[in-house]
Amino acid sequence: MEQILPAARTATTQPPPARPRRLRRLPRERARPAWQIIAVQAALLIALLGGWELAARTGLISAFFWSQPSAVARSLVLFVTEGNAGIDISTTFEETIAGFVLGTSLGALIGMSFWWSRNYAAIMQPFVICFESIPKLALAPLVILVFGLGLASKVAIATALTLIVSILTAYAGVKSVDRDSEKLFYSLGATRMQVFVKLVVPSCIPWIISILRVNIGLALTGAVVGEFIASEHGLGREIFYAGSTYDIALVWVSVLVLSTLSIIMYVAVAWAEKWLRRGVVH
Repeated sequence: MEQILPAARTATTQPPPARPRRLRRLPRERARPAWQIIAVQAALLIALLGGWELAARTGLISAFFWSQPSAVARSLVLFVTEGNAGIDISTTFEETIAGFVLGTSLGALIGMSFWWSRNYAAIMQPFVICFESIPKLALAPLVILVFGLGLASKVAIATALTLIVSILTAYAGVKSVDRDSEKLFYSLGATRMQVFVKLVVPSCIPWIISILRVNIGLALTGAVVGEFIASEHGLGREIFYAGSTYDIALVWVSVLVLSTLSIIMYVAVAWAEKWLRRGVVH
């Protein structure tokens, strides 16, 4: 009996078995309908504009330095009906698209050309990196002096901003080419040109497509900065003129039109990117 009691005592003092821990699931948020998202965005915009107007009318902010939505609306009507809205918008659009196309295509060709020779790539790479480190916008006055006040100087600045990004991205695509596939092409009797066209270029296209959205923003920045310095037309020139004459309402109008133009071009490039990915990558 004395031997059974300690055994029974130890059995009763054992801790109860641990309960199995419940596995936590990943938090999921139910996607809202598109109309609800748009309604919230519209409400935020109305609240922002209403607060801005109220603050300007009550004197919480200076209407001279910040203007107010009602004055901006009147200035927008005058800009569209009596100003050079069409010429300014079309000028900035042409400069941006030309710089975007030239910078992206030329940079992609230069980057893919590094595949032909490792020595050529090693020689050119330091110059490319050096040019990338230079603030291209600081060279804008020199570009204006060389190319003049017209379209060419703005396209040159936009091209300079997009060129190096395209070169480095295309070169990264070149370095990602599968070496085994390259050997297979050569073993089947393909020439270097055939390998370049059939293997290297398709391998680099997804890399080039991935920078289209970045390049459209850089091209627009280059065009507007060129117009800031010297230009006959353009939204950048309109912003500079309005700022120099303290017409803050016109500044906001120009910024609003420029933002709308940038959104339209960004959406168009995003659509083109999806189309290219669907047609090329897949």
